Amino acid sequence: MRGRPKAQLVLSESEREQLVALTMRRKTAQALALRARIVLGCAEGSDNKAVAARQRVTQQTVSKWRARFVEQRLDGLLDAPRPGAPRTIDDARVDAVVAKTLESVPAGATHWSTRTMARETGMTQTAVSRIWRAFGLQPHRQETFKRSSDPLFVEKVRDIVGLYLDPPVKAMVLCVDEKSQIQALDRTQPILPLAPGLPERRTHDYARHGTTTLFGALDIATGEVIGRTHRRHRSGEFLQFLRTIEANVPADLDVHLVMDNYGTHKTPTIKAWFARHPTSPSA
Repeated sequence: MRGRPKAQLVLSESEREQLVALTMRRKTAQALALRARIVLGCAEGSDNKAVAARQRVTQQTVSKWRARFVEQRLDGLLDAPRPGAPRTIDDARVDAVVAKTLESVPAGATHWSTRTMARETGMTQTAVSRIWRAFGLQPHRQETFKRSSDPLFVEKVRDIVGLYLDPPVKAMVLCVDEKSQIQALDRTQPILPLAPGLPERRTHDYARHGTTTLFGALDIATGEVIGRTHRRHRSGEFLQFLRTIEANVPADLDVHLVMDNYGTHKTPTIKAWFARHPTSPSA
């Protein structure tokens, strides 16, 4: 036998379970999972060369973590403390920043900024930024939500999502909506085209030409859009757009329309049109 004798590596049942968990847990750092696989491979009786080939690392890497585990057991797989200056912000101050961000707003403002929080806590702006990034805090952002009072909301969502994911055979699923109050603007002078050394140029002022409404029907399967513009967005214009959809869809296909509960979609005229046509509206 050549080389130095290797220390015997024997795992207890608890250690084996913890190592296997490290290799399977999705949140485990990749470096730690690799070290756990190396130790498990060595515990099976494989030599360093075989384990290194299986894990695609060097034999020196296998030897290092094998020895570290034999000496320190599971704690030996963790990274050693890195050199550098000690922390100047303890956990209590970090908790205070997080709590203040979540539970209060600054005087005379709608949300905290890194500067206002730094002045309030006596930290630097960089320190506040790092704490916010670490905890995923973004006070400057806002999102909206809406709770539905419809008792059949879940059933309707399943119906619509099912249409999107698995449309019926010989059917077309269209998502229908309108964008109103689109301003028709034009520049007061023609745009000057791009030239060598000069970007495209346009006047800063513009002329208004009223507003228009865009009606659109998105084909979920192909991404194609059937679109038309109208001056207004009353039920009469929506009825014209339904006729446009009918003219652009093959007659042998069933049509499923997914649209919202806007008032112009529910007038007696629109309901009568749906009753006369083989179209399935979903709202």
